Order: sequence, then structure tokens, then C-alpha cells
Amino acid sequence: MADDPLFIVVAVACIAVLIILLIGIGGFAKGGEFNRKHANRIMRYRIGAQFIAVILILVFVFFRRMGGA
Repeated sequence: MADDPLFIVVAVACIAVLIILLIGIGGFAKGGEFNRKHANRIMRYRIGAQFIAVILILVFVFFRRMGGA
């Protein structure tokens, strides 16, 4: 499975979501000016990255069930 390029893309997308989430949690925990200035933008980035990751996961599952890739 690790040889499948689509699997690698899905894994990278999930890791990107995790990194964005951790940045958001870190900013929220620290508080201050960074959180006030960037919290909503980071949340929007996370939601967008999650959307892309879920779509890629669905595409991966679809191709696996169809016997391709």
C-alpha cells in the first residue's frame, strides 16, 4: 500500500491537517495577539485541508474497491 502514489498523497494530506490543527491548538493555548489575529484564518485552513483530505480518502477507497491502483 505504501507504494501506491494516491495513498502517499492521502497520508500527506492527513499530516497537513494534523499540523494545521496543532498550530491552531498551540495558538489557542498560548493566547495573546497571535490567537486574536490568526485563529479564524487557521480554522478556515484546517477546514479546507480536512475537506481535501476526506475527498482524497474517498477517491482512494473508490479506486481500491474498483480494483485499480
